[in-house]
Amino acid sequence: MSASDLPDELWARVLELGAASSALGFRDLCSIAIASRRLGRLSVYPALWSKLLSRDFPSQSEPFTSSASTSQPPPQRLHPKSLYKTKFERHKVRMAEARRRAVFEAEARVLASRRRLVELEESIREEGERMKTAAQELDNLERVRRASVALNVWQPQVVRGRQKQLVQQCTVPVDSRLSDLNMELKVCKQQIATYKNAYSKEKHKLNDCEEALKRAKYHPLQDSHTSGTINEPRAKRKKLK
Repeated sequence: MSASDLPDELWARVLELGAASSALGFRDLCSIAIASRRLGRLSVYPALWSKLLSRDFPSQSEPFTSSASTSQPPPQRLHPKSLYKTKFERHKVRMAEARRRAVFEAEARVLASRRRLVELEESIREEGERMKTAAQELDNLERVRRASVALNVWQPQVVRGRQKQLVQQCTVPVDSRLSDLNMELKVCKQQIATYKNAYSKEKHKLNDCEEALKRAKYHPLQDSHTSGTINEPRAKRKKLK
């Protein structure tokens, strides 16, 4: 017995089982519908599309309302295939909106990460300037301290005069200020190391955010149009067919 000898009831049952077990999707069913007149007739059975409705949109199934208690005639019920198409179009709209929201959120995370990197770069630059200023002042105070010690040693009058002038120009207590500057240099180095560590982590975070943004923007159907075969002129595609 060939497949064409099977009765319609058996073919319809096979299609229903395929729809109920997720082995048959709506795209498969639409493809089957154009295979032959017989399959096209069987593919529009209400029971078949009802199976697809309950499987793909279980939370959106419309409750059955009886019209026995009303004097108005019952509303005309849509064919399950038409109802499936309506719900599928709504689902596409919701998915597109969710995709746009995901893209906006990913873009916001990328911008926030870039702003954070700029802030860290500015903080590193400011700490570097502080450390440079402290190091320069420390160097000057070291020269004053050496000059103060050298005043107790015999030296030529010219050299001794310069050292005395250098000591007199210093208006702060050298020893306590040296201790403060050494502590400030140590704090600046630690702070710069902390900022650089945070910068490195934020850089990795930015790379992750940019990758997430690429994934959020990626659309397999839209991006496939960038290939040369699909972008060929319509007339040329007709010739290939």
